This record gives sequence, structure tokens and C-alpha cells, in this order.
Amino acid sequence: MAKDIVNRLVDLSLPRGKSAFLWGPRKSGKTWWLRHHLRGAAVIDLLKTDVFAEYAARPALLRERWQGHKGLIAIDEIQKVPALLDEVHWLIENKGLSFLLTGSSSRKLRRSHANLLGGRAWRRTMAPLSLLETRGFDLDEAMISGLLPPHFLSPDPVEELRGYVADYLKEEIAGEALVRNIPAFSEFLRVAAVTSSELLNYTNVAREAGVSPKVVRGYFDILEDTFLGFRVRPWRKSLNRRLIETEKFYLFDVGVANYLCRRRPLRGSPEFGKAFEHYLLMELKAYQAYRNPELEISFWRTAGGHEVDFILGDKELALEVKAGARVHEGDTRGLAALAEDGPVKRRVIASLEREPRALAGGIEAEPWERFVRRLWAGEYL
Repeated sequence: MAKDIVNRLVDLSLPRGKSAFLWGPRKSGKTWWLRHHLRGAAVIDLLKTDVFAEYAARPALLRERWQGHKGLIAIDEIQKVPALLDEVHWLIENKGLSFLLTGSSSRKLRRSHANLLGGRAWRRTMAPLSLLETRGFDLDEAMISGLLPPHFLSPDPVEELRGYVADYLKEEIAGEALVRNIPAFSEFLRVAAVTSSELLNYTNVAREAGVSPKVVRGYFDILEDTFLGFRVRPWRKSLNRRLIETEKFYLFDVGVANYLCRRRPLRGSPEFGKAFEHYLLMELKAYQAYRNPELEISFWRTAGGHEVDFILGDKELALEVKAGARVHEGDTRGLAALAEDGPVKRRVIASLEREPRALAGGIEAEPWERFVRRLWAGEYL
């Protein structure tokens, strides 16, 4: 079956007079969604050099041109002209206009002390593709291409990834004055990809990247501010166990992570297991972004070595990810230990097994695709 994108799960039905930010990494599909789902909206595309030059030179043009407009106004890549937000604020307050403001970086806005509208706009995030947004999804191919729409659909995703890393992750981030030392940042990206999903150790990453721990902390902050990575915090509520309290860090897309560390995950390899866990976390993050923005996603790890990959909410769901074709008794130890440390509503192992099974102690073994579809259907949360 040919691969295709059948829909996007982001829902942004704005009431009259309401505005919103739509954040997300570059190439996640914000502009495509804007043009296909908000066909009646006026669009100001700041990626066009002539449009950017006009508004950067004279932000007041927004007020002068659009104050009589009756419909939604979309401004694509708003971070390119932060001063426009003062005009947006004025038009919301004085003319009751509605705006959709898309962006791939909030860092430039914060650093320039831009007007973030003080609660006058909703916050939404667009994630890379979910299984439910696609047709012809192939797990092994997705580990290589990742789930950014143009990469997922490309006949040569590695070439697409090469261009994305070279032109955006390095040059464009530098062009936004977020980093100055491109070689050091490039090496940091490689190390961040290699250590993605591991406990975050700034000193070790700094040693590998050849910069100071302080610089590394700043680089991780840049990845978060540009929606290119995120931290997963440890679960800290324990009744009787000493817990590891170090965060983990993941890059935003499994394909980008595998490309950066030159990893080609094949089934049965440790690299595949790591990538499979990363992919399922991407599904959890997309669910969080579109259905439950307040949902906490954490992991549980004890000083004694017990670990559960992900905990959703207040132990509403504990998820262990196994890349094997068969779940064994030893795979349940982390979930069993977690249950001894307080009640857990649902405990699930998602794996490559073909059929669901009920395991000892109330643990559910689910084929990964069935788990994803049940998650989105609201059966776990």
C-alpha cells in the first residue's frame, strides 16, 4: 500500500474573537494544515522574503492593512518579526480580530521580550505524524524516515534528512543567532542523538561535544525552545523506594535521531529497541499535544535498577516497551515492582507480538499498533 497522509489530528476550532498560537518544529506540517483547514483565512507568510521585508521594516502595516478585516488572520512563522505581536495585541483588544500565529521557535520571542499576548491566545502544538494520520504505515521504514510529513512520504528519506539537518538544524538555528559555534553545535547534535532516551548527564555530553557543561545546558534549552527535543521527567512519588531523579532527553523525531547518530535500526538489534521506544513516545507526545495538553508523561526508575519506560498521569497508565516478538515473564518485573509502590490503574507492555494477552498480576500485553489505536480511542485515559 502506498504511503499517504489521510488527516491531521490537530483540532483548532476557534470561537469568534479568539486567537491562538500554533507551535511546532519546522516541516511538521503547520503551513500545510493552515492552508488546507483554514481555507477562508487571510495568510501572511513571513517565509516569503518580500512579505518579511515589508513587515520587518514597518510592523504598523499590519494594523493599517487589516483592522477592517472580518475573518481569521494567520501569520506564518511569527517569530521572524516579533514586533508584529504588539500590533496583533492592539487589533485583538481594539478591533476584536482573531489571529492564528504559527511558529517554530519561541526562543527569539522571549529573548526579544516580545509581547506574547498575556493569555489572549490559546497555545497549541503540532507534532510529527501519528500512525492514525497515515495510510501505508510501515514500522521499519518509519524508523529510518521518521514522521515529519515530507520525510515520511519521500522515496529517498535519507536525502531529505540530510538536507534538514544541514539546512535547518545547523544553519538556520545559527542564522537566528541561537548559536555561533556551528561545528560544536553539530557535534552536540550527534551526541544528543546517541544519548537520546538515556539519563541526562550534562558533563558527559559536554566532554563528548568538546564544550563546557554550561554551553551544553544552553544547547539543550535551544532544542526545547525550537521544539526539536524535550525532557521526560522522573516519577518522584514513592512510598518505599529510592528513586532516580535525573531527567531523560529525547529528540523530537525518531528518524532525525537515527540519522544524526548514523544508526540504521534493524529488528532484533539494541538500536531497534531504542528506536521503537522512541517512536511510541512520539505517539504519546502527539496524544498529549492534541487530546490532553495537561497530561504528565514521566518514567520510573529506582536506585535498585527497576524501571518502567513511561507513566501517564497520576499512574493512570504505566507502559513498558519491548521490541521482541514475544513478551517474557522477566519483561514484567518493572511493572510488578511499580505496583508494589502504590496503585496503578493500568499496566501495559507494548511489543511486536501479534495478539493481545493477559499476563500475571493484571498486566496487559498489547501488540504495538493495537495499543496506539486504543490510546487514541480513549481506552486508557
